[in-house]
Amino acid sequence: MIINNVGYNHCHDADFYIDRPFGSGDNLLLILKTDTIFNINGNDQIVPKNSFFMYKKDMPQYYRCIPKHTFSNDWVHFIFEEGEEEEFLSLGLEYETPVTMNDITFFSFCIKSIAYEAYSNGIHRQNNIKHYMFLMFNSVSEYVLKQPPLRSDNYYEMLSTIRNKIYSRPYEERTIESTAHEVRMSRSNFQHLYKKYFGVSFIQDLINSRIEHAKMLLVNTNLSSMDIARQCGYKHYTHFTRQFRKNTGITPLEYRNKKRMIK
Repeated sequence: MIINNVGYNHCHDADFYIDRPFGSGDNLLLILKTDTIFNINGNDQIVPKNSFFMYKKDMPQYYRCIPKHTFSNDWVHFIFEEGEEEEFLSLGLEYETPVTMNDITFFSFCIKSIAYEAYSNGIHRQNNIKHYMFLMFNSVSEYVLKQPPLRSDNYYEMLSTIRNKIYSRPYEERTIESTAHEVRMSRSNFQHLYKKYFGVSFIQDLINSRIEHAKMLLVNTNLSSMDIARQCGYKHYTHFTRQFRKNTGITPLEYRNKKRMIK
């Protein structure tokens, strides 16, 4: 996957519009933070904020802000490499078809991370970028493929917000009790519904988010394992290494050495 340009949390005045009759020469991914007017097949359509939208390479691009309102979004101009577009389409996603989600915090985190990778000198930046892109695609696919009753469930929306928070801020201190209280649920009901909706317990998902963050830091920074443990929310280094090894089968140092040997 080739990233041509990326923008995180861009804001524009009320006269903002895009008029590209021949497209931009690449694919364009948009994460909308404000309501936006798109012209699709000659018809204006208001796409609400918190929506995902994709233009295919060379598709005409016409969109603008709501009159008398500012415009804000995240975006990525990119080109699929061999087999990647087929993988994207296999997820049930379509071009010029907006998907409105409950919360876009996690998607903004991914795009911010892509911007960091794209302008870094990390030896694994291309691979990391692809993972972030398909992490977003997979997450949008979940919204598309979920049954409507599940998506409209108020508990599902609240717990999705919690899940986005733990993956975007894995270093935050959390317990089952404090998080259940945050969504005004009992401990038992919170645990039951979290497992029902996401197929994994809250504690295991929290661990997974921290280990994934640790992997990224191990590969892309020179921070010590102890510093990384602290940045992933662990108070005790031995606890971090135990969970890391259980999750990956190797120690943090072994993981760093293994990944840095692959070029």
